Amino acid sequence: MKVLHIAHREFVSFFSTPTGWLVMGGYLFLTGVFWTYMVENYVLQSQDLVYNPAAASLLNLTDYLLAPFYGNCATVLVMVLPAVSMRSFSEEFRQHTMELLATSPVSTAEVVAGKFLGALGFVTVMLTVSLYQPISLAQWGDPEIGVLFGSYLGMLLLSSLVLSLGLLISSFTSSQLVALVLTFAACLVLMVLDWGASSPDAWNARLALSSHLSDLMSGAVKLSDVAYFLLGSATCLFATHQRLESFRWS
Repeated sequence: MKVLHIAHREFVSFFSTPTGWLVMGGYLFLTGVFWTYMVENYVLQSQDLVYNPAAASLLNLTDYLLAPFYGNCATVLVMVLPAVSMRSFSEEFRQHTMELLATSPVSTAEVVAGKFLGALGFVTVMLTVSLYQPISLAQWGDPEIGVLFGSYLGMLLLSSLVLSLGLLISSFTSSQLVALVLTFAACLVLMVLDWGASSPDAWNARLALSSHLSDLMSGAVKLSDVAYFLLGSATCLFATHQRLESFRWS
């Protein structure tokens, strides 16, 4: 119950501060612009190929519209999610309320889990609001359910990893700006880690975020990809727990 109370408090705080509304509004605006542009471009391409059945058969919703669109959505998430996690512990240190948390009858694990679940709940609401895009598409086309499921699962797992990484970095600084910049930089490194990889089995390709995300976005849900995000999230949350435990006993 303590975890749920902390999670609810963290969740509500995003809607009582400008940061939460700016993050949600920014994400929905950017993805809405991408969606409008890509759908319009798809319609124009379809009209141009109306007298070319062979080429028109190659123009499908999944490869031409859904896959690249949700790839762009994942990039936008990496840009905005550090703003969600930046205040988690940084604000506690800045306002000197971390001492109260450390001495309260709440375990460190409950604090970390509560703040993580609150932030993930906010992102889940944000992703749920964006469902208007595939729902509107279903009125005129036949999008693949597997691709939609894999894309939203991938974005949720991506959010889990980025938020847990952001919580870890936030626990080391009292500056929200520093937490924001360092979290974004760490995510950027993970995104481009496979650049120049000699093979898909190279160590940097296996650790790269993008290589595990691309299969999910195409509708291929693999256990190894899901395990990558879950294990990465659990590792960051455990490291955050250890950091706060050291603060509690220092």
